[in-house]
Amino acid sequence: MTEDLDLDHVLRHLVEAARALVDAHFAALGVLDDHGKLGRFIHIGMPAELVSRIGHPPRGLGVLGAVLSGETIRLEKLQEDPRSVGAPVDHPAMQAFLGVPITIQGSTYGALYLTNPSAEAFTAEDELLIGALAGTAATAISNAQLYEQTRRAKELHSTLSDVTTKLLAVEDGEVFGVLAHSLVSLLDAQLVLVSVAESVGKALYVDTARGEGAAQIEGSQVPWMDCVLSRAMEGERGITTVQDGEPNPFTDDLPNASMIAVPLSVSGERVAALCATRSERDPSFTHDDLDLLGEFANQANLAIALAWARADRLRMEMVAERARIARDLHDHVIQKLFATGLELQALASTDPQLTETLGPHVRRIDSAITDIRTAIFALQTQASADEIRHRLLEVITEISPSLPSIPRMTFTGPVGLILDGALADDVVAVLRESLTNVARHANARTIEVEIAASDTHIAITVDDDGVGPPSEPSRSSGTRNLTARAQDHGGEFTLSARSPRGTRALWKVPISPGRLR
Repeated sequence: MTEDLDLDHVLRHLVEAARALVDAHFAALGVLDDHGKLGRFIHIGMPAELVSRIGHPPRGLGVLGAVLSGETIRLEKLQEDPRSVGAPVDHPAMQAFLGVPITIQGSTYGALYLTNPSAEAFTAEDELLIGALAGTAATAISNAQLYEQTRRAKELHSTLSDVTTKLLAVEDGEVFGVLAHSLVSLLDAQLVLVSVAESVGKALYVDTARGEGAAQIEGSQVPWMDCVLSRAMEGERGITTVQDGEPNPFTDDLPNASMIAVPLSVSGERVAALCATRSERDPSFTHDDLDLLGEFANQANLAIALAWARADRLRMEMVAERARIARDLHDHVIQKLFATGLELQALASTDPQLTETLGPHVRRIDSAITDIRTAIFALQTQASADEIRHRLLEVITEISPSLPSIPRMTFTGPVGLILDGALADDVVAVLRESLTNVARHANARTIEVEIAASDTHIAITVDDDGVGPPSEPSRSSGTRNLTARAQDHGGEFTLSARSPRGTRALWKVPISPGRLR
């Protein structure tokens, strides 16, 4: 047992050794979690189908809890002890019982439980043997824990190096995605999400999610509530387990989840919260996991700052390049075309027969000059339009692999001049959510998307030729989120049938006067 440095293997070997030492039929090891409750329960002696029928493992009550408090207990008849709380339905009968606590550096780590020896009862010698084994186990567990800490520190360093490399190579909008993807494997999490809020007390918005169920969670919005996620937005890291009963902001999509969350600060400014979840079928998060996530957030902030600074520099370089091209077009190309036009006009004036021949060429030169001036204006003023169009097209690229064909997308009106800030973020999220819903439910062959803007409203229309909307009103998180986002801007979201088949999703919000600039 002391030769192994893998904690899970050490604990399993410990249970097997205890059972063999005293020739018991059943043996188990209970491990306390960070809250002083029975967090893990490793047992041998019962077939898997019986364990499945019994259901939830023991919670550390009665005699089991007494051992966890540091007391060695040896009983001939377990049921006759006044502390006994009985066994679940289908659990095999247990007679003689021996429980020995495992203490590490003065604190109870867990306890060994043995029942039904081959003899009628456990002896004092059995108690001494298991006590000696528990002492040896304490050393082995301590070594395994130190090894695990070293391994995780090494893995953290490797992950952070990989994250830094990736962050310096991605676009600005992909930074949170890189963080979340790396944390899924680092924390062995079911799901990792990055949440933001306009301010403390405002609705929580999931900017990015990676892992199991990410498509349902990403882009969702929930009211502010007292939970680990909102406290992380306020600057306080936290942990909650399945048994804590603390409010879960994503009850519909992540029932009974163990969660940890820490604030994410960049250059001294708190910008988001990192949150990881595990389902009830997985071990609950520990304070070691929380420390690991906190250390990741602390060290990743420099890489994020560098990535954002790089993105800002690239944008400035693009703006400078646009300005240079605009100057060259104005100072050189237009002047040369203008001079050529004047020369042709002068030539035409010398011979009336040339006027009819050269006139169309002069008009085409004038038209080219007008087009170039329009291009110069676009280069100088429409960087924001290119940015939002780029973000929307990125969503198409992201979702297309899960669709039967690449959606046809059109832009109508001054989309780039209207969409910015929170409204632009919502439009990107609405498009992602709508296409995800088509991929999950529509069974469509073709999809068409139109982003239309005017001086009164912005509308996103997603048409498909699938099975059509459900006959009963949908209560899925996807349609709830779309409706909530529209209502936040004073608009509406509708889902209607198309003829002869398919669905139209229309998200439409009004534009405040003066927004078009």
